[in-house]
Amino acid sequence: MIPHISSRPRRTLVLAATLGAALAFGAPSALAGTLPVVPAAPFAAAKAPAAAPASQSATWAAGTRAYLVITAPGDNPSVRAAVAANGGTVFSNFDAIGVIVAHSASANFATAMRGVSGVQQVGATRTSDVPADAYNPALPANPSQSTTPTGEPVRADMSQIKADQAWAVTTGSAAVKVGILDTGVDDQHQDLAPNFNAADSVSCAYGKPDTRAGAWRDVGNHGTHVAGTVAAAKNGKGVVGVAPGVKISSVRIAEPGSSLFFPENTICGFMWSGDHGFKVTNNSYYTDPWQFNCPDNADQAAIIEGVRRAQEYAERKGSLQVAAAGNENYDLANKTTDTASPNDSTPVTRTITNACLDIPTELPGVVTVAANGEGTTKASFSNFGQGIIDVSAPGSNVYSTVPGGKYSSMSGTSMASPHVAGVAALIASTNPGITPAQIREKLALQANDIACPSDSRCTGTTANNGFFGEGQVDALKAVGATPPPGKFFENAGDVAIGDNTTVESPITVTGVTGNAPATLKVGVKIVHTYIGDLKVDLIAPDGSIYTLHNRAGGSADNIDQVYTVNASSEAAAGTWKLRVNDNYRGDTGRIDAWNLTF
Repeated sequence: MIPHISSRPRRTLVLAATLGAALAFGAPSALAGTLPVVPAAPFAAAKAPAAAPASQSATWAAGTRAYLVITAPGDNPSVRAAVAANGGTVFSNFDAIGVIVAHSASANFATAMRGVSGVQQVGATRTSDVPADAYNPALPANPSQSTTPTGEPVRADMSQIKADQAWAVTTGSAAVKVGILDTGVDDQHQDLAPNFNAADSVSCAYGKPDTRAGAWRDVGNHGTHVAGTVAAAKNGKGVVGVAPGVKISSVRIAEPGSSLFFPENTICGFMWSGDHGFKVTNNSYYTDPWQFNCPDNADQAAIIEGVRRAQEYAERKGSLQVAAAGNENYDLANKTTDTASPNDSTPVTRTITNACLDIPTELPGVVTVAANGEGTTKASFSNFGQGIIDVSAPGSNVYSTVPGGKYSSMSGTSMASPHVAGVAALIASTNPGITPAQIREKLALQANDIACPSDSRCTGTTANNGFFGEGQVDALKAVGATPPPGKFFENAGDVAIGDNTTVESPITVTGVTGNAPATLKVGVKIVHTYIGDLKVDLIAPDGSIYTLHNRAGGSADNIDQVYTVNASSEAAAGTWKLRVNDNYRGDTGRIDAWNLTF
């Protein structure tokens, strides 16, 4: 798979199959996790924003660049005066963490400011000019909305992390606020509007809060997709998010046109999150323009320090940051080169070391999320690294909301991260007063271990390794529950399905007395490239056969379905089997997992 959404290779691999629309590929630039599900040509590196006509802004000047001026926390009037004296202006300031965002067209601004008393670090945040739009931002479009037919089937990604079972315990508390730091969110979408919190939504594009109504709206589609995975409403239509009872706020940190997430935008977003009581934030991006920020570079060192301070501020205020690991299939624990930076002008290939950080995902305290592919496999695109990855979650072909009342499938660590943010929100909902550190601990404890495959790049143990960290998140365990004893049984072991073969996967049921119900639920997940070849039967302990699937579906891929079987004549206890018969040559697959719910 190849990067789709932007010049940044890790970005979203997108299958933009909107509801009722033909397959299409859109390309907003700067997102941290969506990869195209089918091959497409890589997108060219983003160009620096074109100079806007002077009429757009009375104060904008060509050649204006943005800088972080780092000082001790608190009010620093002498430093602000020095900004002006050295040819700059204060665009915004975050006194609580000692960060000033300055603009200047002077090529000597950073050098001059580094010599000012009280200034600890100074760094340019971009290698392109600040757009004129920064001084008079246009509001994003408010798209017209499509209507969605009723029907809200449980999606495979939700059942995979047992979110659908967790909803029987809690759908999340409306007192828990989750911040979507991204390209923006379509607050009018019928699946998001019930849970959208406009009062705490904002645009942080360019590094200054813009609280005008609608400033938070999506300048692409990525943020709306992420928001739906976290908390799409359980309203009988469309999709359901992991935590459909919590509130979501949009913090747009992507700039229009480029869709890039510059450091000052991220800093503004974290500060806003802390000040507005977000219990969790989702961060499916990396901070532009550097894929990796290296501390031996003065500009990048200032970026690391500014974003680190903002993240720590938000955490001190009670906010846990969850972030995508990235989509380059890159070992973050063994860094050698960066070929994608800077992505706002002309990228160059440079040698790097592990001291260089992918931020925010590699900052202390941030939960770093890798993507699973089918079942519990590593997604081919997902970054990895022993000691870097914390947990994993589904990230392939995730179906969720996109602007205009529509829906789309996307793949990437951008899609995995909001699953974890949703689980974190459920943990916060069932544990009022819990701290970010405690949520991190619970996320690790509840995750289901995944052993390394036969891949030398995966190092560590079954309990914690470089591909999956502590394992795949489990929403049901996260809310303090387990499947009812003797009621839910699952076999998640893979069984290969060869050409013209018959295979079986067993489940032994214990602790259930009497007969099976008339509504026995049989969950089946089979990965196969031609399901019209397959006959699938449930075999009762006494050998009775119940046909679930009989060579239907033609050339379609995969079976991922819950069947209802009247098994009331069968004793519940004993060994049940899922039997799969492949009836033709040329296509193979596997039983990925199956379960019984009595």
